[in-house]
Amino acid sequence: MTCIKGFQVDALPRAIDSHLGKIIVGLRNGNIEEFDIETGDQKLISTSHNDGEVWGLDSDGTYVYTSGDDNQVKIWCPTKRECIGTSIVSEHTRKAKRNRASTLGRHPDSQSARSVGISCNGDIAVCANDGHLTIRNTADPATIIKEINDSLEWIEVSEYSPDGKYLAVGSHDTNIYIYDASDGYSLVGKCKKHNATITCIDWSQDSSVIRSVCNAYELLFFNIPSCEQDPSGASNTTSTIWASHHCKFGWLVDGIFPKGTDGTHINGVDMNADQSLICCGDDYGLVQLFRNPARKGGIPRSYRGHSEHVVRTRFGRGGLSNYLFSVGGYDQALMQWK
Repeated sequence: MTCIKGFQVDALPRAIDSHLGKIIVGLRNGNIEEFDIETGDQKLISTSHNDGEVWGLDSDGTYVYTSGDDNQVKIWCPTKRECIGTSIVSEHTRKAKRNRASTLGRHPDSQSARSVGISCNGDIAVCANDGHLTIRNTADPATIIKEINDSLEWIEVSEYSPDGKYLAVGSHDTNIYIYDASDGYSLVGKCKKHNATITCIDWSQDSSVIRSVCNAYELLFFNIPSCEQDPSGASNTTSTIWASHHCKFGWLVDGIFPKGTDGTHINGVDMNADQSLICCGDDYGLVQLFRNPARKGGIPRSYRGHSEHVVRTRFGRGGLSNYLFSVGGYDQALMQWK
């Protein structure tokens, strides 16, 4: 058989179809591209993450940002429902200093990012699986403003304070690193009292306190900028207004754990802007929606769309307040729910 025409693609084709003079091709890099057989014109239909897992998820009220094990940080426009920008995590090929993240991805630890955080000032924190942290800006996400290498293990969570002054980074080395974003991201101190991997961090509305959860089932409270633990934080913060609600332990979220479970299947938690709803993602591929407070015995609305464990859920803010966003692990998908 003789080939009469060929088309150049940037990655290994995995699926192909043709109709009415057009060819559509699915590629290994997550792209779907369309070709006009007669003219040879090429059109990008969609793009996606394409290797390992996708964990990083945050929003600035206009766009949604994701990061994964594929050396990509992607910017998504929810109104257009398309990717509007892609940057790399890193050009380095470093391995983790110790205790690597479990991944099926092919990229080095330094090119995989499990957390991305967005500041009200427009800064972006991209946290890699070798423990390094890069700071960019929403105006130019491809340009790295600063690189930080304090964490000894990979970073799962990063949260900016509501005023944009501080950045809290939770590492698998059990420490929370606090940086002063207004002073060139100098290290303010480390919150050291956790006994396991840091998985969740919340800031108080006045940026003076954080609460955090680790894999040892500890809910701890720290004063900022001293980074000292408040052993009576649970009672001392009863009147505190929290800027976020990502911690999966506490009175308001006791009901998100079904009877007979140990809580490890719950991954990302969030509360909407008017604090009427709580969402969470779990290892069963479900996005769960609870009324606030979620008390024992409450029945959630469960939404299935992901084919794998749901690692992060976020309610939209600002112009995106009518949306809920979720990312799956191995399905590498960002979904938006209205």
